[in-house]
Amino acid sequence: MPAATRNASDRSVRFGFAFVGLLLIAVNLRVSFVSVGPVLANISGDLGLSGAAAGFLTGLPLIAFAVFSPLAPAFASRLGLDRALWTSLLFLAAGIVLRSLPVTGFIWAGTALIGLAIAFLNVLVPSLVKRDFPMRVSQVTGSYTATQAAFAAIGAAVVVPVAQTSPAGWRLALGIWVGLALVAMAVLLPWLRRPRPGITHAAGPDVSYRSPWTSALGWQVTIFMGLQSIAFYVLMAWLPTIEQSRGVPAATAGIHLSIFLLISVFASLAAGGILHRGSDQRLVAFTSGALTFITFLGLAIAPDLVLLWVLLGATGCGSLIVIALSLFSLRTVNYPQAASLSGMAQSVGYALAASGPVLFGGLRDLSGDWTLPLLVTAGLMAVLAVTGVLAGRHRVIGGST
Repeated sequence: MPAATRNASDRSVRFGFAFVGLLLIAVNLRVSFVSVGPVLANISGDLGLSGAAAGFLTGLPLIAFAVFSPLAPAFASRLGLDRALWTSLLFLAAGIVLRSLPVTGFIWAGTALIGLAIAFLNVLVPSLVKRDFPMRVSQVTGSYTATQAAFAAIGAAVVVPVAQTSPAGWRLALGIWVGLALVAMAVLLPWLRRPRPGITHAAGPDVSYRSPWTSALGWQVTIFMGLQSIAFYVLMAWLPTIEQSRGVPAATAGIHLSIFLLISVFASLAAGGILHRGSDQRLVAFTSGALTFITFLGLAIAPDLVLLWVLLGATGCGSLIVIALSLFSLRTVNYPQAASLSGMAQSVGYALAASGPVLFGGLRDLSGDWTLPLLVTAGLMAVLAVTGVLAGRHRVIGGST
């Protein structure tokens, strides 16, 4: 076999193995915490949790994302990117097991450990994409985002039947997801033997980079990440309740949420395919932000067209997360800087995501109906669309901002 052909074949194998590894990480990024919601009533009844405690349990992973995301680059710097990803999966597996054990307090410790693990994975995966797929950032980001959304939808669908049919109830229903983490760890075990550089010890002269915390562009990407997170988590938390308060049956509201998740998968794939079509990402970022603006405005002024707003919201949110994650790589000069921007944006972003549904509910209590919180959120989505134009310009941190 000619050397050129052999080298091309080796590159294809390495690309394929890296891509499979990335997708195996992706299947673990949402399912272990979104599966709590459908069995929350069972958990509360079994453990005697108050409404506030139950709400804190569901919000604890988001709080962990905000707190631990800035620590991920230093963690990877110490261990190396590959080992940091594998170790994060180990933390995730341990957290899932702890959460499911019938020991007092373990549900809180396990949930916090799950939050820490996913915070690290969320931050480091864009850095992995920047390093291993530098020419296919948006396509690969779209693929892994769609994968995590698809498995989240599967998890939300199967957790209740498992809890209802097993003597172990919700503990088994939440514990089965350790299998996904173990499979990913087994397949990625060879990564631990690869002589790859750490996240801040990359070869070449481009190791140094400007901190995104001191960059206007870094803050534009961060605000974009935060506002799109508000859109998604507000809809996940409140859309079924809004619908039911307006006479939509609970089963129908549940179907609408499933449609939302399904459409968002296809929107993520589509966004990944078109991000590189133009010279920059301004148009797709603005359009996706505008769709979420229309969604919240429509829910406020034309609630009878709720299915239309569900479809538009799913398209907007599914596209926005891919754009936000892609910007971590597209607006940075190397993968250490990508990890730094990812940590910054996800820390701030998930802090907003955790507070968004709470403030939305507070505005509902203050005003007595849904119009005020929906209009305020629509205003934030207008800011999101404008920020998308700024963050979507073709430039990198350290260049012209």
